Amino acid sequence: MQPIPQVQDINRPPRHLCDALAEIGTATASSELSLMGIRDPHIRGPRPLLEGRSVAGPALTLQCMPKREDRYGSSEYDNPELQLHRHVLYPAQAGDMVVVDARGDMASGIFGEMMLTFFKGRGGAGVVVDGCIRDSAKAQTLDLGIWVRGVTPNYHAQTDIIPFAVNVPVACGGALVFPGDIIVADDDGVVVVPVAMAAELIERCSKHVEWEEFARLRLSQGGDLRKYYPLTDEVNDEYLAWKAEQDQDQE
Repeated sequence: MQPIPQVQDINRPPRHLCDALAEIGTATASSELSLMGIRDPHIRGPRPLLEGRSVAGPALTLQCMPKREDRYGSSEYDNPELQLHRHVLYPAQAGDMVVVDARGDMASGIFGEMMLTFFKGRGGAGVVVDGCIRDSAKAQTLDLGIWVRGVTPNYHAQTDIIPFAVNVPVACGGALVFPGDIIVADDDGVVVVPVAMAAELIERCSKHVEWEEFARLRLSQGGDLRKYYPLTDEVNDEYLAWKAEQDQDQE
């Protein structure tokens, strides 16, 4: 008899790091990470099922592999606890993200309404699948971030892939994701932030956001793009004066 799998939990970063990165968003995080040595942190392929959400949280990971019937047959359904796509959800805590390497498969729906409802009930922040989900109309009614390549009526192991391992390093959309990495997701897509780099990234992004606010203001007033984006030395004194004024207003 096949044993029920035992799944390791993840090490979660401090919540304030995730909250700050959700506020910063993927575009600024990605550009600053590239300057810090992570050339391309973008998980390619998954797009938001419903736009308008920005979230960040630690990754619970699920690895899928090509289906081989001697390792995954009809007997799996005699005991649902043998199905690993359930086990990635069991350790979920508030703010977590589930990241699935579904091999870009467009036929198998990794999660459906019931699994997603359970994850939402655990406080999950979002699901990123390099592949598909099912029950998409009902999934859109959940207060849950969902990033996928597409949707399908098929269940998770109906076609060519099977869930193979939980909370192991995965390749999702061409990006390496370790369990516990911070996943940032919004309307622009999904990026991976190594936990060890998160604090410095947030500091750099905060400065980036600040000067972009000034640049946006000047450009809206007809300012010269060549001077204000990115900021040049020519307008640095003007920026510092504006920043000092903003800081004074906030006191």
